[in-house]
Amino acid sequence: MLSSTWRSRSTRGVLVLGAAAALVLTGCSDKSSDGGGGGSSNLSIQPVVQLDTEGKAVAAGSTGTAANPAGDGQAKCAPVTLAMAGPLTGGNAALGINVLMGVKLALDEHNKANPGCQVSVKSFDTEGKPQIATQVIPTIVSDPNIVGLIGPTFSGETKATGQILSENNMPTLTASATNPTLTTNGWRTFFRGLGNDNSQGPAVANYLVKDKGAKKICVVVDNTDYGTGLAQAFTTAGGSAVDQSCTVNVKEGDKDFSAAVSKLAAAKPDAIFYSGYYAESAPFVQQLRSGGVNAIFASADGSNDPEFVRQAGASSKDALLSCPCSPAPEKFASAYKALNGQAPGVYSVEGYDLATILLKGIDSGKTTRADLVEFVRNYDGTGVARQYKWGPTGELANVQVWMYEVK
Repeated sequence: MLSSTWRSRSTRGVLVLGAAAALVLTGCSDKSSDGGGGGSSNLSIQPVVQLDTEGKAVAAGSTGTAANPAGDGQAKCAPVTLAMAGPLTGGNAALGINVLMGVKLALDEHNKANPGCQVSVKSFDTEGKPQIATQVIPTIVSDPNIVGLIGPTFSGETKATGQILSENNMPTLTASATNPTLTTNGWRTFFRGLGNDNSQGPAVANYLVKDKGAKKICVVVDNTDYGTGLAQAFTTAGGSAVDQSCTVNVKEGDKDFSAAVSKLAAAKPDAIFYSGYYAESAPFVQQLRSGGVNAIFASADGSNDPEFVRQAGASSKDALLSCPCSPAPEKFASAYKALNGQAPGVYSVEGYDLATILLKGIDSGKTTRADLVEFVRNYDGTGVARQYKWGPTGELANVQVWMYEVK
């Protein structure tokens, strides 16, 4: 999945990205040639429809001209640093690296246009694990040169570190952490750059019931904060279509799902919703198909990455994957690929947009953490993905959910 250049430079601590850093990662439009136990495949994740929370199709539309990180090219500032925290190694590293690559593109465009205001990024590897994030985040907040954070990437690591980030007045903009409870903790510096699972879960549940005609759905839930929160939202919205007698619980890191497959085969559902990450959902769907379970397989943003297709191979065909993130427009995708060597993945657009917002604040003279928090709190502008305007708890005013399909 990662180039040898990346692996040789990546550590659990910090990675500083310079202009020459070579980062290579597959993107949402990439093709998979790995059969992954299901025979050779030529599949990719393709956007299908944008939904409201009732599972009804809504027009994607255009929100206007996206903010340009280059600005007017006249910005002046002393050198400042942003941080990115998330998984850069480990089973779900692609989800963090996608964000990082989006941030990198925004900084590249900004710094080329503004020689008088150079902004760098330090990347901190948490492996997506709360216990590692609690060791990494104090390093970020203790560095006076770091004025803003893109991350953390996962809900569990965000939950474990949000308080210390708030206490240190660190602007904390996540491109991907979707557990709904994260904005109920009283944190003053947290801003979520996409919808939470209280929008995503119901949208997918209603889509499966109303559009796909599923009358019996079994839910597979992993033990992460993300997985449990999403499964709860999905189950509530699914109502009587969700058969809780066939709910399956799995753990992060599991690879043998034979008992779960046997239970699901006996239940004979119309659809299965997997609430978790691609490192487990890929082998799970492989084992489902090998076990003769042909029900609709659906999952959410934690699985919505080319690595799911690469690892699951032909078994991923027809899988439905949701995300409150947005597909990459052609112009963005072209610039992203030119810089990073691969197409954008899930959360790449959000990483770019959130970095752009912080850059706009820096260019306007807001170069302290406190000033940037207030800048983001009062921000109202168009990005590549959507309109960004936050309420008092750090939730977006404008939320959208996309359905994708492996084709």
